[in-house]
Amino acid sequence: MTYVIGSACVDVVDKSCMQECPADCIYEGDRMMYINPNECVDCGACRIACRMDAIYFETDLPDDEARFLEDNAAFFTTTLPGRDAPLGDPGGATKLGRVGADTPLVASLPPSTASHP
Repeated sequence: MTYVIGSACVDVVDKSCMQECPADCIYEGDRMMYINPNECVDCGACRIACRMDAIYFETDLPDDEARFLEDNAAFFTTTLPGRDAPLGDPGGATKLGRVGADTPLVASLPPSTASHP
């Protein structure tokens, strides 16, 4: 089981979740953040810290956010634009830094009008 970042994060990239994650498993794409399901320790600190209410435990995802479960995992298992190979399990977002690319789903979403709280 894992936590999943949903659509409320698109074009916001608040990073309050990233600062609270003890596993350093929340990675920055271009338009949103992604949780590595293999590195997540299911502590829930990210969900509590998220000011956008964009993070759900995978079994609590609303139906209209369900596509983000597979999409968060795809960020790590597919080759993203501008990269030569999938990210896999890098072992820490801080060490890797900003990836600067998104999954096809997120890249295809219209620009969000959301703003920081």
